[in-house]
Parts: sequence; structure tokens; C-alpha cells
Amino acid sequence: MNFLLNHIEALIFCSPKPITIEDLVGCLKEMFEAYIPVEDVQLAIESIKEKFSADDFSFELIESGGGYQFLTKPAYQASIGILLKQQSKKRLSTSALETLAIIAYKQPVTKSELEQIRGVNCDYAVHKLLEKELVEIKGKAETVGKPMLYGTSQQFMDYFGINSLKDLPTPKDFINEENTIGEKKD
Repeated sequence: MNFLLNHIEALIFCSPKPITIEDLVGCLKEMFEAYIPVEDVQLAIESIKEKFSADDFSFELIESGGGYQFLTKPAYQASIGILLKQQSKKRLSTSALETLAIIAYKQPVTKSELEQIRGVNCDYAVHKLLEKELVEIKGKAETVGKPMLYGTSQQFMDYFGINSLKDLPTPKDFINEENTIGEKKD
């Protein structure tokens, strides 16, 4: 089992994005020229999780973005914060974050719908989000001019550490309240 465990650990470590169990099984099948049961891969993942949960390691195995990846532990937030501060030139602007939030909650959405909600031109923000691969073109709307429809990408899921859009927080502004007109009756 250690042999299999080491291969799975190496695959997860070298993957540039969260790797799924199906991808792990496919790689292992090609490597060993034999089918490795999903249950064996899942057991190995649990063993790896347990191994890296020890205080000896600065990172741990996390399920994120529909797969598994190694992430640093919260105890190292301060030192990582310094690194991220130094790399802050690569951060998203406030307008890009606002645009991304609208896309995440309203997708698929056209640029004109984004601009209507934000009240400003969104060309630059959408361009930057596409460039950073946080959003992608999901198709074209069936309206006049057939404008592009934008939605979040898998990179968005990875970046924010979520497995599905259902993991996004529910904004209070989107909740429909009953009895908004008049007084509440008992």
C-alpha cells in the first residue's frame, strides 16, 4: 500500500490544479498497466490526509475544486501573507472583484447586464478576469446581437477553494423577504 500511496502523493503534489480521483485512477492504470480500484485510491488519500495532518508538516491534503491538492496550513498564514503582499501586483482590483462577484452569482451573464448592475463600463474588468482565467465565455445569448455570456471557470473554483457554486455564501440582498410592504401580521 505504501508504494501506491507514494505514487498518489506524488501525483497530487505535482498537479497544477486539484486532481480528481478519476484522474488519479487513470494515471495509475497507465503506470501499472492494471486497474487500481477507486476504493484503494480513496483509502490511500485518507492515509495521506492523516499523515500530513501531523504538526511536522506545514501543508495538508485538502479536497477543493472537485479534486485534491496540498495547501499550507493556517498556522503559516503570517509568513504566506508576507509573500502574497510582495506579489500583490497580481491581485484583482476592486472593480474586477465586483464584476467577478456579479458573474459568480448571476451567471451566465452578458457584459451589458454586468454594466447595468454596476452602473459603469466593465470592458477592462471582464478582460482582466478572462486573462486570469477566472471567468470564461459560456456561449452567446439568444437576444439581439447575440452577446457573449460569461460564467466562472474551474480556475475560479480552485482560487476560492470551493467545490461548486452552491458553496458560495448567500448574499442577504438576494433573499426575497415576505411581507416587505405593510406590517407583519401575527
